[in-house]
Amino acid sequence: MTTRRDRKGRRGFAIRFAILAATGAATLTTSFFAPASAAPTAPWPTARDSKPVSATIEVSGVYDGKLTRFYGSGELGSDGQHEGQKPIFILKDGATLKNLIIGAPAADGVHCLGSCTIQNVWWENVGEDAATFKGTAPSAVYAVHGGGAKGASDKVFQFNGAGKLVVNKFQVSDFGKLVRSCGNCKTQYARTIIINDVDITAPGKMIVGVNANYGDTAALRNIRIHGDSGKKIKPCTRFEGNNTSKEPKEIGTGPDGTTCRYSEADISYI
Repeated sequence: MTTRRDRKGRRGFAIRFAILAATGAATLTTSFFAPASAAPTAPWPTARDSKPVSATIEVSGVYDGKLTRFYGSGELGSDGQHEGQKPIFILKDGATLKNLIIGAPAADGVHCLGSCTIQNVWWENVGEDAATFKGTAPSAVYAVHGGGAKGASDKVFQFNGAGKLVVNKFQVSDFGKLVRSCGNCKTQYARTIIINDVDITAPGKMIVGVNANYGDTAALRNIRIHGDSGKKIKPCTRFEGNNTSKEPKEIGTGPDGTTCRYSEADISYI
């Protein structure tokens, strides 16, 4: 049941992200964005309880996990990389998932079917993907605020749908890609990605991958990369996406002012 306090908090949080969505990549200078710092944004939490999940939990409204650890069992008891796995949580359009830990096995994490908010959610060991964004409306906004993820052999956030994804005050370590705009989905969209005030800890391959030929944009601000003195982690990589299920072709990396929107000053190495 959604309490009045939950509704009020959700409205306030949604308003902040709506302001962010409206301003876009060119005006990421408001006080909403904290300055870069040397330390991660928050310590990893300790689970207060653990709960096995054998069937996907569907969420409408606000679901507060109260720092319970949820992990897959039975049909959801996989932490492999094979496609088509079911998620631990499905968030319906407008839903909020907050204050919980997803343990291992994590199956396919969280699916957002439309606009959603994922707040203070932590993945101890990412399975196939931590979260997949699947809404089809260009106006959809997916907001990830706080939390973190470890152990993603490939993607943390998979952006298959339309709209805008905002990742703010997140931390990630031992990963392949933090965000990937789907490179070979049957239906493709122009996707907007904003990543702000995030801590990246090596090893890792790529912060964001986008499809230049479909009009994707990625803005990076206040990015702190830890333990990567050789600068092997690529901040933003451009691909030539397709809708034929073929492996997309990498066509460039680094800021270009059009698809990958950031400067050297937006990224610090610690």
